[in-house]
Amino acid sequence: MAEWTPTPPRPAPASSVGFSAWARRNLFATPGDVAFTVLGAAFIIWLGNVIIDWAFINASFAGDDRTACLKPVQGACWPFIDAKLGQFIYGRYPEAETWRVNLVFLFGAVGLVPMLVPAAPFKSFNIAFLLGFYPVFTFVMLTGGLFGLAEVETTDWGGLLVTLVVAVTGIAASLPLGIMLALGRRSKLPIIRYFCIGFIEVFRGVPLITVLFMASVMLPLFLPDGVNFDKLMRCLIGVALFSSAYMAEVVRGGLQAIPKGQYEAGAALGLGYWKTTRLIILPQALKLVIPGIVNTFIGLFKDTTLVLIVGLFDLLGIVQFHFTDASWATPETHITGYVFAGAVFWVFCFAMSRYSIFMENRLSTGR
Repeated sequence: MAEWTPTPPRPAPASSVGFSAWARRNLFATPGDVAFTVLGAAFIIWLGNVIIDWAFINASFAGDDRTACLKPVQGACWPFIDAKLGQFIYGRYPEAETWRVNLVFLFGAVGLVPMLVPAAPFKSFNIAFLLGFYPVFTFVMLTGGLFGLAEVETTDWGGLLVTLVVAVTGIAASLPLGIMLALGRRSKLPIIRYFCIGFIEVFRGVPLITVLFMASVMLPLFLPDGVNFDKLMRCLIGVALFSSAYMAEVVRGGLQAIPKGQYEAGAALGLGYWKTTRLIILPQALKLVIPGIVNTFIGLFKDTTLVLIVGLFDLLGIVQFHFTDASWATPETHITGYVFAGAVFWVFCFAMSRYSIFMENRLSTGR
């Protein structure tokens, strides 16, 4: 009897793999798909040509004032961005002291990047650095007044510096506050439950601009005599409380998705409420709501532009402020400034979105 040998695997037909097969399945499967594909491609080509003409071919790249951007066929006025870039990043922070801001940015990146890499070691050290040392270091370096550093008032801060300070503070504070509010809303103690419900519904029922006005104007009235916070600190408190209310509802959705059997399993193991919540419930709940958490972070990052209402000049505010400079008054200055600000916001928000997708895939949230 002849010995049986398996047939070696053969590659898939060339017509079913590769880009051409993907295009046939997704772009040209039906006459309607063909029509939409052709129209979409034509629109993308047209839009791409418009952007390239405006941003590169007809743009101005060098100059000291508005005359560099006054051309028969006008495009982007990049010299305006180059001339004002320092103020877009630091605001009115003294130029001789901007090294302190750069050092804060550097230390933040050094602490954050290893924290975001799952395989990086020393996570406990990273957490202690970011939550313990870094906030104190940032406060001392930016405000000064200690260790021979010149004092810089927060009224002189502006641009990307204010945007990141407000956004990072709001993000760092909203998640733990939101978790506590979500747990409190599900508490069996009426006083805790109703307090958390009232807090969440009040802050979710008013716009952020109202919260900022209240924090800027009303908060000092509730403080003891002689105690006061500057305008930036009031905004940070308002943003943190506002975002924590939305975060609480996101976390509550994750808690409600956990089956009752998980709580019973914790009780069967002899774990108390807090250990069950910390070791069993919260890890599963937070994993389920990663998209909602990151969506709240992205919304908070974009909402930092509202601090302009109370006199703080974030990135968008400082860009708009410099539109009043007569030496750069051209028809393209406004468009160029808004495109620059939009691009910066998009980079940060897109990075958060992509990292969220990476974490979802790594944690297999769908399964």
